Amino acid sequence: MSEVRHHALTIPPAVAGARLDAALAELLTDYSRTLLKTWIDAGAVRVNGTVYRPRDRVDAGDQIELTATLAASADLTAQALEFGLLREDREFLVVDKPAGLVVHPGAGNPRDTLVNGLLHRFPELAALPRAGLIHRLDKQTSGLLLVARTPGAFQALTTQMARREIHRTYVAIVHGVVVSGGTVEAAIGRDRVQRTRMRVTTKGRLAVTHYRVRKRFRAHTELEVVLETGRTHQIRVHMQYVGYPLFGDPTYGTRRGIRPEATPAFIAALAALQRQALHASRLVFTHPISGESCTVASDLPQDLQRVLRALQNDLRRTK
Repeated sequence: MSEVRHHALTIPPAVAGARLDAALAELLTDYSRTLLKTWIDAGAVRVNGTVYRPRDRVDAGDQIELTATLAASADLTAQALEFGLLREDREFLVVDKPAGLVVHPGAGNPRDTLVNGLLHRFPELAALPRAGLIHRLDKQTSGLLLVARTPGAFQALTTQMARREIHRTYVAIVHGVVVSGGTVEAAIGRDRVQRTRMRVTTKGRLAVTHYRVRKRFRAHTELEVVLETGRTHQIRVHMQYVGYPLFGDPTYGTRRGIRPEATPAFIAALAALQRQALHASRLVFTHPISGESCTVASDLPQDLQRVLRALQNDLRRTK
């Protein structure tokens, strides 16, 4: 079973002159630009009653009609996989994903993903697009993910996400001593040379990241990071952009920055982390049926706790 959604919107002046696919990606943030392009190519998008190509430009005031068909997940394989579950409601689930687990099947990952595990534990999710997933995390990022269990909850929660009403907080360890908190507001798009990477670019999609200092160490900082938008690799790209790349990040990071006088124990503790130091620690959202505020928190996993202990012990040596 598939879900069909109908959207009617007017192009605002802010995106006038943009390609149709780019304008829709800016206005309908619940869908990827690739998915929107697929619908445009299929004739499911009309501009003032006319079928456009993805590259055709739109003007302010243009009337857009979109019939969005989201495929259900019944054709995916159910597998018994290990993942944490912090809240189980009739309408939704909150998963505590371990680092190393891919969220959704894709090219090169048809099995052994969180979605495969969700379908095994909750077979009813096969009737929902993306097995009910409301958002995603990178493979090597741990922490909280929100999953809808019913069509009504899926619609309500995806709407909350599109309106930026689901608040996501992360804990990150970065290279460098951050002086104070701040906000990064910089558009993110795909790197034209290395297609698996993202980068800050004026041709990308608006992205906003807020951060504050939790703890400073000799050459690193523990941060609390809050996403206002949800672009691919957003925190990793933004923190690199402002000069504080995530510790352990193989794509956007840097050398581990260990000083020559560091102890063997300190070096070993930091070298043991084989992923970016990023954990989705808190979710705040509105219950899709009752309307009550829901808050779910996840403890920092052991591998990141070990890094923080090593940094703290190293800091004590200088006092």
